[in-house]
Amino acid sequence: MNILGLVLGFVVFVFFLGIRIVRPTHRGLVESFGKYSRFAEPGFNWIIPVIENMYLVNTTEQMVDAEPQEIITNDNLNAKVDAQVYFKVKTDEESVKRCQYNVGNYQWQIVNLARTTLRNIIGTMTLKSANSERGRINTELHTILERETSKWGLEIVRTELKEIDPPKDVQETMNKVVKAENEKIAAVDFATATETAADGQKRAEIKKAEGVKQARILQAQGEAEAIRLVNEAANTYFVGNAQVLRRLQAVETALETNAKIIVPSDRDLVNVIGEMAGVVPIKKKD
Repeated sequence: MNILGLVLGFVVFVFFLGIRIVRPTHRGLVESFGKYSRFAEPGFNWIIPVIENMYLVNTTEQMVDAEPQEIITNDNLNAKVDAQVYFKVKTDEESVKRCQYNVGNYQWQIVNLARTTLRNIIGTMTLKSANSERGRINTELHTILERETSKWGLEIVRTELKEIDPPKDVQETMNKVVKAENEKIAAVDFATATETAADGQKRAEIKKAEGVKQARILQAQGEAEAIRLVNEAANTYFVGNAQVLRRLQAVETALETNAKIIVPSDRDLVNVIGEMAGVVPIKKKD
């Protein structure tokens, strides 16, 4: 009975000793005497103690820093370059096996591969083009890493170029150039604004002069129209009455020097005088 209990206890101990729990963020490779045996999915797994071993592999996205390095650009300037690589191990069995059996230390090798690739890419570019074409550098770096690590069971998620810093003296010169260009642009903008304001004032003065001119034209036209109407009235009412006008002038002269009024018997003159006085002559009955 004691022997049975010991055996049962040993079996329970061995069972618990072989329990392995794999998290969802990992995958497991089980080896028997150093030889690959089977693939362990997330959840409960059991291995034979001593005979089998399980190696866990992280399948979440990871990041490695390519570390800053001095790269000579195509225009013979030393640029300090740093980049980051984001990757992850694919979750299928074949990819997990490759990241363990096809490459010694994939993180360390990704760093060195990224550094070498950056030197090859940026070495063919000028410092100015390298700063302005960061997207192109990221794309080329990602493509090359994806191709070179295809047998490692990895997925290169993205690459980020952190910095491309020129030498200090070159940076100061570049800052001066940028400052001068900004001042030039500001001066051009100020000149353009001043020219626009002057042009607007000029147009306003022209409009004002045109308005004065038009007002004078209208005033002259009005005066001319008034003169025309006076002439028409004179032609209408005084044509053929020159003798009557002469007689009225004679009467006016007589009134100035004589107390007595002598009125000629001319009916037309009487009518005119009456109309001037507001009295309409009474016509005699024949």
